[in-house]
Amino acid sequence: MTTDIASTVLRDARRIVVKVGSSLVTNDGRGLDEAAIGEWCRQLSLLVRGGRELIMVSSGAIAEGMKRLGWRTRPSEIHELQAAAAVGQMGLAQMYETKLREHGLGSAQVLLTHADLADRERYLNARSTLLTLLRLGVVPVINENDTVVTDEIKFGDNDTLGALVANLVEADALVILTDQNGLYTADPRRDPNASFVHEAKAGDPALEAMAGGAGSSLGRGGMITKILAAKRAAGSGASTVIAWGREPDALLRLTQGESIGTLLIAPTQKNQARKQWMADHLQLRGAVTVDAGAVHQLRAGGKSLLPIGMTAVEGDFSRGDVIAVRDPEGLEIARGLANYASTEARLICRKPSGEFEKLLGYAAEPEMVHRDNMVLTR
Repeated sequence: MTTDIASTVLRDARRIVVKVGSSLVTNDGRGLDEAAIGEWCRQLSLLVRGGRELIMVSSGAIAEGMKRLGWRTRPSEIHELQAAAAVGQMGLAQMYETKLREHGLGSAQVLLTHADLADRERYLNARSTLLTLLRLGVVPVINENDTVVTDEIKFGDNDTLGALVANLVEADALVILTDQNGLYTADPRRDPNASFVHEAKAGDPALEAMAGGAGSSLGRGGMITKILAAKRAAGSGASTVIAWGREPDALLRLTQGESIGTLLIAPTQKNQARKQWMADHLQLRGAVTVDAGAVHQLRAGGKSLLPIGMTAVEGDFSRGDVIAVRDPEGLEIARGLANYASTEARLICRKPSGEFEKLLGYAAEPEMVHRDNMVLTR
């Protein structure tokens, strides 16, 4: 028996990251599974038309490249893995594009590395691109950029990438589709007394003790990487479902509130996690002072902070830093993530968005701090 919250996690989720593993995408290494990919794309299309935002994190490039190159075993040489990824990525992207187009949806290939998400500027650029694609109704298909990196191929896994993407776009949920039904208390192949875990709290240390090692020669993960991914995703308030990828209509049934697979519930909801993170910043890199009109718009109107309402900029901060928003008396009324660095903020202070390109040489977001990245403190 699942709890009420379990039945609503996916049912109420608007932005969902779906990750599928190599063994599913490539039918255990026999080449891209056209029928399976087509089925996932059909479900994605129905969900997008229903008003949800979907991002697909798909493994399979190296496995598909191995098949196209006639390799039966995964190579150990980095340059051979990179070559396989380069060959396989062509077919992987083409397959998703074809299957999504059949249902009237566009797709976009996005290749990321962990370095992209570790660098703040690149992190924000990737976030802006993905959110723009979602706004346009396009389904981003994300994979690690294995052709140009080495450590991700050797140590990385797309379960972790799925969690990082969920954090990046502040998703409501992460769905990991795998070749297992979900999490068991022990390996059911070795322990007949193993019981299925329908629901647990993401980050519970007991879960890591239950998870085994990698279960496939194609992929680099295993149940432990999925448990750790769920823990990471929970940091931004996203709950995780681990389910069998060939379960009929799994995505549709999950979003209808049906209990499928293992649900790992984030202890803190998305908005609370983000706002608590901003509120807990002890040292801020800078601040902006706003006029009385902007104060009213922020407090009563729930609006974003526009540069035209700013009267002063203090400190030395970069895009993405948490800054304070102060009223005309100098009292902090809010804090949030800056869309512009302090040098740029001084140039556009008291200016309408139509002048940004002339002043900065480019035009990005119209807001200094978007309402989704702001928490009121007074």
